[in-house]
Amino acid sequence: QVQLVESGGGLVQPGGSLRLSCSASGIIFRLYTMGWYRQAPGKQRELVAAITSGGSTNYADSVKGRFTISRDNAKNTVYLQMNSLKPEDTAVYYCNGGRFGVAWWGQGTQVTVSS
Repeated sequence: QVQLVESGGGLVQPGGSLRLSCSASGIIFRLYTMGWYRQAPGKQRELVAAITSGGSTNYADSVKGRFTISRDNAKNTVYLQMNSLKPEDTAVYYCNGGRFGVAWWGQGTQVTVSS
């Protein structure tokens, strides 16, 4: 079965960095567009960053210049490098894999930015 497993979340001070990882199984990873979404309490889930099978990327305006999405097809893993973190980045971060209208989700990992 398909599994997306996130890791790397935690508590970090403002201005700090974290790297999230999402390991995929059960899909032909290299063919999928992979994305990171986040959901803060009381807010809708929003796209943070995405990377296509060809390596094209797009980012939410709020994270441009601070976050970087990348993928390693040999390891079936997508990463989100998060720098200069702000308290408003606090949320549960979800990994997503999509192709031809079918999407799979991970269970989420908590990121808390607080002093």
